[in-house]
Amino acid sequence: MDKLRIDKWLWAARFYKTRSLAADEADRGRVQINGSDAKPSREVRPGDTVPLRQGVVLRSVIVRGISAIRGPAPIAQSLYDETADTAAARLRAAEH
Repeated sequence: MDKLRIDKWLWAARFYKTRSLAADEADRGRVQINGSDAKPSREVRPGDTVPLRQGVVLRSVIVRGISAIRGPAPIAQSLYDETADTAAARLRAAEH
């Protein structure tokens, strides 16, 4: 499997608790793939950049793996790498 719907991937990577929440966020324009707004059915592939919003937190991740099942957190975290810019911004926000 080398591609998957973005709503399934976001759920499997544990960005959102349910697939319907992931789909809602995509419908609201809070998820993009490579700079373009992503509808829930848009497919994501390894190497794609996915900027997204989790509440007030903005994150940008690079897809490293595809999984249609939601596994433990360590496996979910192996599906992506967070960009250095958003990781640093998230840490600064947590300090305040």
